Amino acid sequence: MNQKTYVGIYNDEQGGMTHIAKVIRDAWVFDLIPETETCEGWLPAQIQVLYEKVYAAWEPYAHLPSRLPPELQAKFMRINEEAIARGRSQGWDPELGDDD
Repeated sequence: MNQKTYVGIYNDEQGGMTHIAKVIRDAWVFDLIPETETCEGWLPAQIQVLYEKVYAAWEPYAHLPSRLPPELQAKFMRINEEAIARGRSQGWDPELGDDD
């Protein structure tokens, strides 16, 4: 059986502005994986395990960035501002279409 692997956050669609990429960025915020880890080549099961860890890490903060402690909030903002800039430079458009 040939399983598809993840392309990596920097090779992902929309300049890395997908749901999987968000999980990876959040994992960086909580130091679940190093910021150098792009998850390229990961199997779906590995991404699922990471998602579960990220979900658990967000729970004490009610899944709201505004409830993060200042140091994590600053890290969250830096990582996401960089992602938005990278995404826009690669053609990502944050506007929702009629089908979104």
